[in-house]
Amino acid sequence: MQKLVVTGGKPLRGELSVQGSKNSALPIMAASLMCGGECRLHRCPKLTDIYAASRILNFVGCRCTFSGNSAAVDSRSIDRTEIPEELMREMRSSIIFMGAMLGTAGECTVSVPGGCELGPRPIDMHLTALKRMGVDISELSGRIVCRIPSGRAHGAKISLAFPSVGATENIILCAVTADGETVINNAAREPEICDLCGFLRACGARITGDGESRIVVKGKAKLHGCEYTIMPDRIAAATYLSMTAAAGGEIILTNACVPETEPFLSVLEQTGCSIYTGENKIYLHSGVRLRAVRERIRTMPHPGFPTDAQAVLMAALAAADGTSIFEENIFDCRYRHTDALIKMGADIQVLGKVAIVKGVRRLHGANVEATDLRGGAAMAVAALAAEGTTQITKISHIDRGYEKIEEAVSALGGDIRRA
Repeated sequence: MQKLVVTGGKPLRGELSVQGSKNSALPIMAASLMCGGECRLHRCPKLTDIYAASRILNFVGCRCTFSGNSAAVDSRSIDRTEIPEELMREMRSSIIFMGAMLGTAGECTVSVPGGCELGPRPIDMHLTALKRMGVDISELSGRIVCRIPSGRAHGAKISLAFPSVGATENIILCAVTADGETVINNAAREPEICDLCGFLRACGARITGDGESRIVVKGKAKLHGCEYTIMPDRIAAATYLSMTAAAGGEIILTNACVPETEPFLSVLEQTGCSIYTGENKIYLHSGVRLRAVRERIRTMPHPGFPTDAQAVLMAALAAADGTSIFEENIFDCRYRHTDALIKMGADIQVLGKVAIVKGVRRLHGANVEATDLRGGAAMAVAALAAEGTTQITKISHIDRGYEKIEEAVSALGGDIRRA
């Protein structure tokens, strides 16, 4: 089993290009099976979740190949509509293939997705919305069987109880080839939704309102292939910024999506870091001990503070001057990384959805185990700031979302290696 060995205490300095967004690439890869031709996706990150998506595409009959950070998906020969449970369970966002398969084939059989154990992620909103679009849904031996009797979904007006990213994506994917107009109220506004819609428009889809709470999709019978460049990963950017803030030093992130990262930057700036932004660039300098964040840090749907950045910022604030308070409003089990941080000397108290982080003078190295993708990244953040050596095991979680994290950190001068 591989592990990361990190020796902390060295400031980070240098320039780093932000990888392509995992949370954009996965739904876009799913959408590519709807195009009936070839799609070329550039800036596709080399991640285990991406390779899991490609295995699903290949299984259903697409031809998915990679060359560097570009993926080519040829969807002209889809011959299966059932995705095996073992493929579904490889990643948490695999449920997105349900909307795409319904949009292209009118039927699909899937199972509940796997991935990080972040507590229940109900798909009730997905299923309720798809039923309103004419999809018959039943459960058979733990499998979800979906079928559109007419072969083509119809438009509908759908109001989501919560702006779920996954539900919004599944509805859009089913709606782009539906008969008529679909309106999604209280839609998710995340930048990755806009990236998916940008890709679909490049394939001929008619979508307006993405980035707002009301999205309108006018269905059309067919889409076509295209060439598309995936947006930068705002959570990877937040992670490397947190690392530099915690360890000290300075970093220039290039190929960064600055406006989309602003909800995180506005909080990080309160720690005393100097942050400057330009076109597609973020500069951060951290020279003294971080200050605690006075305002409660509440994770919220975009444009609020992103839940995916909660753990990495908490790790940076574990050794800050003062007390920071986090409130997790998206997932029930997103504080699983706190035990590892406490093992490294952090003073953290979890009370339900609230975590109280009292900054300690210093952290120390320890042997810890990644609990999930962002929790594992948080342990790397803490390790780079700690005294001594930290060993992080179960790094398969980290590899789901960070492209060669040890190479990126080493390029900044960090003492990290994969063993």
